[in-house]
Order: sequence, then structure tokens, then C-alpha cells
Amino acid sequence: MQRRTLLKGTAVAGVAVLGAGFWALPGGPRPAALSLAAAQQVLADLQGRALQSLRGWSPSEVFNHCAQSIDYSIDGYPRLKPAWFRHSLGPAAFAVFSARGGMRHPLDEPIPGAAVLLEPDNQEAALQRLRSAFVRFASYQGELQPHFAYGALSHGEYAAAHVMHLYDHLSLLRLA
Repeated sequence: MQRRTLLKGTAVAGVAVLGAGFWALPGGPRPAALSLAAAQQVLADLQGRALQSLRGWSPSEVFNHCAQSIDYSIDGYPRLKPAWFRHSLGPAAFAVFSARGGMRHPLDEPIPGAAVLLEPDNQEAALQRLRSAFVRFASYQGELQPHFAYGALSHGEYAAAHVMHLYDHLSLLRLA
């Protein structure tokens, strides 16, 4: 009985936090539409432009991180959150992000188990890596791997997740 009460309390608290988080998400304009094509155009527009980060990761680290996430959706994430999380809080968070059309997450937190964000170490090469990852994802027809936090996502859901993820990170990059 106590376990059921604890689970109910946890679920109610989770819903309350996610509901509050929904309204805390940014409501302002995005760099572009929430589509793979729009994200690819945003990245194309950054080609050859010097960028700087307002804080946290450098532009090359941001691009490498976003490319890692896309590649892991195809190849598999190195470490997953526990199954209970990927079947409860993770999907609930993704539902909030999807409904809001925007994501907020710690912008200097690596993907669990991911390689260090050093390769490639220059902005142009890292940007090209990210652009290539988006092209690979857009044309990928196979089964996608579970997201480390959100669990199983369809190709369309993953596309939205990758674009929202990119746009959240781009919020800290500016022209130098």
C-alpha cells in the first residue's frame, strides 16, 4: 500500500512540475520552423560565419553535441536512463516540449556516456559534421534507437526532438 501511495505521489508531483515547466518554456520566435528542412537551412546560413558562445560550450562543441545526438538516434545511445524513467517522466517531458514547440535543457550537459566534444575541433568542420548528421537522419529508413531519456520515438518525433534540441543550443550562439 505504501508503495502505491508513493508512486501516485511521485506521478502527481511529476505532472505538476511538467505543467509548470510547460509555461516556463520560451514562447518567442524560433530561428525557423520546426522541420528538418528549416533546421538544415539555418545551419547552411551559418556556414562561413564567425560565431561566439554567450556562455558554456564553444560553437564547435555545440555542433558536435547536436551531431552526436542525431547519430545516437540511429546508432544507439551509449547509456540510457532507467527503463522506469524512459517510460514515464522522459516521454512526459517530450510531450511538453512537443506541445510547446520548444525545449529547455541544461546547455552544457553532455549526453550520458558520450565521447568528449573535441572532434572536429574547429567550427566549420563541426558545423559540417552536424549538417551531415541531419542529412543522414533525414534519409534514414531503418529502425531508430530509443532516446536515452524519452524512450522510443518515431522518425517524426525524433526529427522534432533534434530540431528543438538544435534551436535550444543556438539560443546561446551569436555572430562574432
